[in-house]
Amino acid sequence: MSHPAESAPSSLATPDSADWQLGQIVAQLREAREDWRSSHRRNLDRRARDLPSRTAVAQIIEALSGALFPMRLGPNDLRAEGEDFYVGHTLDAALTALLQQVRQELRYSARQQGAEDDRSDAEALGIVREFAATLPALRRLLDTDVLAAYQGDPAARSVDEVLLCYPGILAVIHHRIAHYLYQAGLPLLARIIAEIAHSATGIDIHPGARIGESFFIDHGTGVVIGETAIIGDRVRIYQAVTLGAKRFPADESGNLQKGQPRHPIVEDDVVIYAGATILGRVTIGQGSTIGGNVWLTRGVPAGSNVTQANLQSGVGSDC
Repeated sequence: MSHPAESAPSSLATPDSADWQLGQIVAQLREAREDWRSSHRRNLDRRARDLPSRTAVAQIIEALSGALFPMRLGPNDLRAEGEDFYVGHTLDAALTALLQQVRQELRYSARQQGAEDDRSDAEALGIVREFAATLPALRRLLDTDVLAAYQGDPAARSVDEVLLCYPGILAVIHHRIAHYLYQAGLPLLARIIAEIAHSATGIDIHPGARIGESFFIDHGTGVVIGETAIIGDRVRIYQAVTLGAKRFPADESGNLQKGQPRHPIVEDDVVIYAGATILGRVTIGQGSTIGGNVWLTRGVPAGSNVTQANLQSGVGSDC
């Protein structure tokens, strides 16, 4: 009986003998790149790549998470007596790495605008120093989110379980960091952080969204929160909720207008159940409850209880 390898068709070349025609492919790829750059008036900088690194950013966020919650998200062998040393050492490394990524984005932004990047190093240092100074307040804010998840979910047995297991908390940790960087003028870094969380959790929060304290996303898969959404304190939302835009205004040339307020405002103490979709710059009044699978394109007053059934009686009739 022959060995399986001996009976393989001779037409299946081994990697050692494969001829990929790489010279031709490389030349064609170069031509495609040059065509794109020419058509979009992009001048290639012959220096090193100036974009932030998604891999480096992921490592930074993991380190920052460990420094914020060392006994829960830090290393398994960490002991209480070594907590401050670990936090200091981890922050030093993470902030130094973040400084390099901030420099990259500032240099990239300057070159995109045709400006000099001479001030990017000093500006980057200032941004990261200010970010470092906000970390204690960020930790306290995240504590409200963790407690909201623990108190809002009867299945949660401890705050440790919430921090270690809940995708909503992972997404919110990423968002709180991303939102600061977004406001600091680093939209690319902020978006990378948001998309890392999106990939891991299925929760898509644009870093521009403004979110108050004690925010809880239960389950979370499929949640979408748009760039200009404003969410108050003590808001709870469930899986597959969308806070999106109703329409996308364009300028005279047909290009989409960027940064216009187009997403909902959700006031304090609102609950939005699974599958609800709320579109446009509408306001969901304080203390309202939006039922599952409701489609809303009109605001509702404080204390509203909106369900699919009562939509037929005039509440949110533009739905």
